[in-house]
Amino acid sequence: MKEEIRTSLAPLPVACYSQGILVKGTLYVAGQGPVNAVTGEIPEGIEAQTKQVLENIGHILKAAGADFSDVVKVSAYLQNLSDFESYNKVYQEFFPAPYPVRTTVQSGLANILVEIDVIAEL
Repeated sequence: MKEEIRTSLAPLPVACYSQGILVKGTLYVAGQGPVNAVTGEIPEGIEAQTKQVLENIGHILKAAGADFSDVVKVSAYLQNLSDFESYNKVYQEFFPAPYPVRTTVQSGLANILVEIDVIAEL
């Protein structure tokens, strides 16, 4: 049985998807962009956007009773791979060792610099 995870502290879905789905102790968090759920604003620059994305993910993890130490898989999408070093600098502030496995690719993102989705084991 799957359970929807939802919080108003992260941007609410704008299409047919859930913020998170919990199935048998595994939490799947949908790709999150850098929108501030309270103000609706998108910060400027890769570091600020990465921080906002990870804060959004953190709110969804918390709503499911998890945190970043429970994350086992990360998929990250960058508008430009030349931003990798700056993105990674912020990323490592959120995830404790042992780090989750991760895939980072360049993607044709519209109007944002980064989007991230995660899988966590509770």
